[in-house]
Amino acid sequence: MNGYERVFAESALYFYRNRERFRDWQASVIYPTRRVEQEEVYPHRTLLSGEQVRRVYLDELGEIRALPLWVAVMVLTTIEADQLPGEARYLLSRTRQEVSESARRAIIELITTIVTYRFENLSRREIEAMLDITLKETRVYQEIKEEGRQEEAANLVIRQLTKRLGELSEDLRSTISGLSLSVLEELGEALLDFTSLSDLEGWLVAQE
Repeated sequence: MNGYERVFAESALYFYRNRERFRDWQASVIYPTRRVEQEEVYPHRTLLSGEQVRRVYLDELGEIRALPLWVAVMVLTTIEADQLPGEARYLLSRTRQEVSESARRAIIELITTIVTYRFENLSRREIEAMLDITLKETRVYQEIKEEGRQEEAANLVIRQLTKRLGELSEDLRSTISGLSLSVLEELGEALLDFTSLSDLEGWLVAQE
């Protein structure tokens, strides 16, 4: 079956099976662009021109930064690859400001997954570093924290720092490896503001 045939058939079947629970039904069909919409729509003209079915074309919703967050995340899937990292970082920044912690992780995970699919040659950790995702926001850190794996957390932070500041000296690596999980978490957030190794060194001195 084509797209609309399937949507309407499954919607009608679900409504039929749950008739005692629902008095009406509506559907939204989301396309990245009009070009990928099913060509033959005449048999469904009544539904498509009525109030029950809404067609959404993501590339026609306007500037991504002006859209509600959840809509903007969907539009992110249509952004050109050269603009994607910047727009993803912007949406991550909005997520941290606008969304509760419980919902924040789901959105961060979704944005990271979208970017990962577009940059298949990069590892997930490289994607997280590219998007300036803090240590405690990463999926792997949640696993590390739950199991108390301090050494792996330290290695994650060192990789993020190397990506941002360049190669670290053995002394710096040793100092970071000796930090507790809670301090590593703080460093994972602070490093987003570092622009040089002196920033890192100053931060470490302040922790003593």
